[in-house]
Amino acid sequence: MTSALFSPITLRGLTLPNRLVVSPMCQYNSTDGSANDWHLMHLGQFSLGGSGALVMTESTHVNKIGRITLKCATMDTDDNEAAMKRVIDFCRQYGVAKHGLQLGHAGRKGSTLPPALGGKPLTAEQGAWETVAPSAIPFDEGWHAPRALTVEEIHAIRDDFVSAVRRAERIGYDLVEMHAGHGYLLHQFLSPLSNRRTDRYGGSLENRMRFALETFEAMRAAWPSEKPMGVRVSATDWIEGGWTVEDTVVLARELKALGCDYIDASSGALDPRQTIPLGPGYQVPLAETIRREAGMPTMAVGLIGTIRQAEEIVASGKADFVVMARGAMWDPRFAWHAAEELGVEAQYAPRTMPSHPSMRPWLFPSRQTAS
Repeated sequence: MTSALFSPITLRGLTLPNRLVVSPMCQYNSTDGSANDWHLMHLGQFSLGGSGALVMTESTHVNKIGRITLKCATMDTDDNEAAMKRVIDFCRQYGVAKHGLQLGHAGRKGSTLPPALGGKPLTAEQGAWETVAPSAIPFDEGWHAPRALTVEEIHAIRDDFVSAVRRAERIGYDLVEMHAGHGYLLHQFLSPLSNRRTDRYGGSLENRMRFALETFEAMRAAWPSEKPMGVRVSATDWIEGGWTVEDTVVLARELKALGCDYIDASSGALDPRQTIPLGPGYQVPLAETIRREAGMPTMAVGLIGTIRQAEEIVASGKADFVVMARGAMWDPRFAWHAAEELGVEAQYAPRTMPSHPSMRPWLFPSRQTAS
């Protein structure tokens, strides 16, 4: 039996044996921006092959101002780099998955409490810091009013992304992803709802895309040519007058010309007025449109939770990858279970082989029939 979900795919010099990806998930559990033993456990469990071929590290911020919370990961010091290298080295020692790092900057959505503590903006007593954005427009009522970035500061943040990419290479990541979605800084520049600038970084679609494209181009130049680099986007703001999937297609074409290898298609989170049509696979049509119109690989994410659903997304050409976050947390052996149901083989780390179905075929009807 063949399976589209378990067919190999190659991005530059990286070949993955299946299309399942563990999505970057903010853990809000770093120590001064650095990974710790929690990350050994969190990323380690996914690296064993049971969750997919590629495991993404949480959104990691390129400087301290760019954090969402005080507990977020950063990649702007030698300590940050060394701590994450310890984690990735551990995952490689025991696991079989490849590893990617998502890099971002929160912009006006920074300086908040972690979601588990309410996610509200920090007070001065709680350690609030000044947030920045393309324009001095707060995310919502009661949120910090961000300071509009100068052109010189825009260029400095671009350079921070490049510095973080170089650290990712020294750590040994297989792939890097630029975060331009979920209402964070690069998305704030893209959307006319949050970008009211009148200089070359605002106004027209071309100008609003400029910061994201310049940043990606600089990151790509600093990243080894044989290693892939992608971009996560919010393909629509889900608000009239906001960023649209048609805009995303234009952006994706420009990114492709700069050497982007895939688009990870999420949506929303820029404006609390959004109206999202939640439902199983509700964002898959966005990935499908970008794949078709921009002619580049896409990742589909969002309420994908069943094996047959994941198989159908890839088999029908709607997306090239299925990306899971909460689903991976719920079942960190989803890839193993999917492979067994679809009648194919998945990756198993050597120390997990005693659990392989071939070692206990009496529990698996398909194995009994095959034998």
